[in-house]
Amino acid sequence: MDACDLSAVEARRLIGARRLSPVELLDSCLARIERVNAPVNAIVAMNVERAHREARIAEDAVRRGERLGILHGLPVAVKDIMRTEGITTTFGSPHFRSHVPEADDAIVASIRREGGIVFAKTNLPEWSAGGNSINPVYGVSGNPFAPDLTCGGSSGGSAVALATGMTPLAVGSDNAGSVRIPASFCGVVGLRPSPGRVPSDNAAVSLLHLLVSGPMGRDVGDTWMLFSAIADFDSRDVLSIPLGPDYRHPLEPLDLSRLRVAITPDLGFAPIEPDLKSLFVERAQTLSGFFKSVREDPPDFEGVERAYDILRAVLFSGTYLEQHRREPGWWGELVSGNVERALRYDMADVGWAFRHHTTLYRQFQEYFNDIDLLICPTMGVRPWPKYELFPRRIGDRQLEGYFDWVAMTYAITLVGHPSISIPSGVDSQGLPFGVQIVGPRHGDVFLMRAALAIEQALAVDPALGRPMPDLGLLAEQALTRA
Repeated sequence: MDACDLSAVEARRLIGARRLSPVELLDSCLARIERVNAPVNAIVAMNVERAHREARIAEDAVRRGERLGILHGLPVAVKDIMRTEGITTTFGSPHFRSHVPEADDAIVASIRREGGIVFAKTNLPEWSAGGNSINPVYGVSGNPFAPDLTCGGSSGGSAVALATGMTPLAVGSDNAGSVRIPASFCGVVGLRPSPGRVPSDNAAVSLLHLLVSGPMGRDVGDTWMLFSAIADFDSRDVLSIPLGPDYRHPLEPLDLSRLRVAITPDLGFAPIEPDLKSLFVERAQTLSGFFKSVREDPPDFEGVERAYDILRAVLFSGTYLEQHRREPGWWGELVSGNVERALRYDMADVGWAFRHHTTLYRQFQEYFNDIDLLICPTMGVRPWPKYELFPRRIGDRQLEGYFDWVAMTYAITLVGHPSISIPSGVDSQGLPFGVQIVGPRHGDVFLMRAALAIEQALAVDPALGRPMPDLGLLAEQALTRA
């Protein structure tokens, strides 16, 4: 096994035990990038000289017996929407093609503070405004299991880099599902934390809870390691609240036999391909045996489509409208499309959306009074050709908007509960299939402990665990592109 294929937890343990050099681990990741990145285009920028310098410093710190951070010596890849001091940050926009920030975003600073080596940036749609990782600066990313298909987005490059061993840890961001979607499509783990749990210091509209940053890993334990390093309290984020001490403890699995769970294939309203629905029903039969009790009635999400659309419009207009009016054409197709969509609404619509969101939220809390977890598919559609921005149909349903296909994830975003996508084998076409687990309000640690236990229970059957891409085939495709 190459060092880059070690779990982050194991690599960190070996570094602390002086059995693995941070330099060796970094070089292994760089070699894997060189070997397989070309056909999938996950890693789009690096500062190798700085990364090597930091890896040598990390190695010396171990040798001297210094206190080591949670991520000490571990390479971490960061989505290109986050500013990284000394590493090109383009946001996927041609206006920032050569932009090298002079300071880190808060989340990047947290990673560095805990000893992580921020060495690479990962691909995304322009300004993260989409579910397919394509932009005019770096082009399109491909799925590691089928490079001609999408890896999802907007944190697609991060998911691909994890799936292929280019990095042991990665960071993404999530609004309608931008961490969970690519995690599902690429067979890795993606956590959407409770809003404010991973604070932001640069959000243009910080009062809305839709957009969060989240950790991604190959398994739940790795994802928890990164989460425990970046979860924090920061008064600059209006939604940030102080953390409890359990965020710094090792993650222990819950006893699943004590849990009351709701399992639904579509949340009662979300479109899903018939064969994926059947696949989830099969998975649900296995999952049901783990828990104390299982209910199958979905939550009430009536009106969620319009409420999310309007509140998303508030976010996009608050973030992008002023520049859109000042300089038309500045934003790319997806951002401009979202802004133009937002202009259809007026203050009465916004007032209705906030009120209806409150109704949905309170109904969801009532629903959770009788359960501990909600489980559903992460996605209702499988990856489509990568140069298409979004799918046009799901089953026999024609989709009206470019984010209608992510109803399974944006509904959970709207109610504000933490959720995680974990891999559960492959579908009939050999593509990864993800299961979304939703925890109670502010129950991030509880959710992670439950996800770890479910991951371990599923892994007993190799067909239900994390699938692995064919690295040899990707390497061959990389050679043909050289």
